[in-house]
Amino acid sequence: MPTNPRSNEQKLSTMINVWETLAPTKSFGGMTLDEFKTVTAPSRAARDHLADLEAQTTQAINDREAADTVSLAKAQQVINGVLADPTEGPDSSLYEGFGYTRKSDRRSGLSRKNNPTTNRKPPTP
Repeated sequence: MPTNPRSNEQKLSTMINVWETLAPTKSFGGMTLDEFKTVTAPSRAARDHLADLEAQTTQAINDREAADTVSLAKAQQVINGVLADPTEGPDSSLYEGFGYTRKSDRRSGLSRKNNPTTNRKPPTP
């Protein structure tokens, strides 16, 4: 039967809690309760470490998103400055280098496609 980390954690925690409650002075499998806690401590420490790392990852992601908001606003200011610059403008290589389409390379967007339903000839009798 496959096990997962969450069920392992729950099993160990349950065993310790029940052992503490019902038979704290007895030893089983050649171990006392304190010895069992010592043996299972690395599992708990690893889980605690992972929880800390997850919290740090969440914080780092939030920090990155906040920094990106500021950075992208400043990047837009730079783009607007390039567009407004008399020597650069919307048709410059610098503008294109920033990943935008130069004004002279843009298409008009006008499209005159044939529509077969409007261009039909009436049937002849």
